[in-house]
Amino acid sequence: MSNSFPSDSDSVSEAPEPLVEEVTSILPDAVPEGTLSGDVPQGEVPRLSLVIEAILFASQKAVTPKELLAHLKSAATAEPQSVACAFARIKEADVREALDELQAETSASGRAYQVRETATGWLLSSAAGFAPWLRALYPEAKPTRLSAPALETLAIIAYRQPIARADMEAVRGVAVDGVMQTLLDRGLVKIAGRAEVPGRPLLYATTQYFLDHFGLRHLDELPNAAELRHIPLPKGLPEPTVKTAAAADEAMPELPGVSEVLPEGAEVSTIPEEPPAKEAEPMPEA
Repeated sequence: MSNSFPSDSDSVSEAPEPLVEEVTSILPDAVPEGTLSGDVPQGEVPRLSLVIEAILFASQKAVTPKELLAHLKSAATAEPQSVACAFARIKEADVREALDELQAETSASGRAYQVRETATGWLLSSAAGFAPWLRALYPEAKPTRLSAPALETLAIIAYRQPIARADMEAVRGVAVDGVMQTLLDRGLVKIAGRAEVPGRPLLYATTQYFLDHFGLRHLDELPNAAELRHIPLPKGLPEPTVKTAAAADEAMPELPGVSEVLPEGAEVSTIPEEPPAKEAEPMPEA
C-alpha cells in the first residue's frame, strides 16, 4: 500500500489512498530525521533545558515538574510527526535534572533573569540586582509594607502554626486584632481550623502566597526553623466562661460572722447612724 499522493498522470476518478496510517498510542523514543516537520531543521533537536526555558518564559505562572512533563507529552501526542516527539518518553527525573541544569547555566551566565523554584513550581523572574530600573518602569506601583507589629505577629504564626489568637497575644503582650485583620486582608494568613480546647478558638496559619511572597519553597527554609519551633512560649488564658447568678452564689463561700473572728470579750465598735434631718420650720409671717 502506498502512502504517497496520486500523481498528475493518475486517473482523477481513482480514490486517493490514505495519507497517514493511524497513529499508535506508543510514541517513538526519538524522531527519525525523515519525519521532522519542515519548520524545524532536520536532525536538529533542541536540548531539553532550552525547551523548558521556552515553556517557563511563555507561562503566566509557576510550573511544577509534573506539569512540565505533561506539556512535553501533550506536545508529542499533538504533533507526532514533529520534533516534539523527541521528548515523548522522558521521565520526571529527567525534567528535574534539566531544571537544575538550566538554573545553573542561567546563574553562571549572569543574565538579567533567573530560574528559581518556589512553593508553587518553577518560574523565570528578574534578578534582584535590576530592581532599581524595574521600579522606575512602574512608578505608580508603590510597594505596601507591613508594620513592625504585623511582621512580629506574622513571624509568630509562621514558626508556631497553627496557633490561636490568645497565644499570639500572650507572646506579644498586646492585642493583635488590628494586625490580624491586615494579615488576613493581604492573604498572608488564613484560618486553619479550631483548637480542641474549651471555647474552640480559631487557629491561624500562613498561606501559599506567604511562601511565594518571601521566596520560600517550604516552611523548613525559615531561618532557625527547627530551633524556634521548640522554644516554649507563654500560653494565652482560656476564654472566660459566663456563670449564672445562682451558680455564682453557690460557688461563693459563706463569710464568717463577727463573733467568730474577734476574740472572746472584745468590744465591737460601730459607727452610729446619722439622725434624720429635721424638717425646716415655716417662717413667721411679717
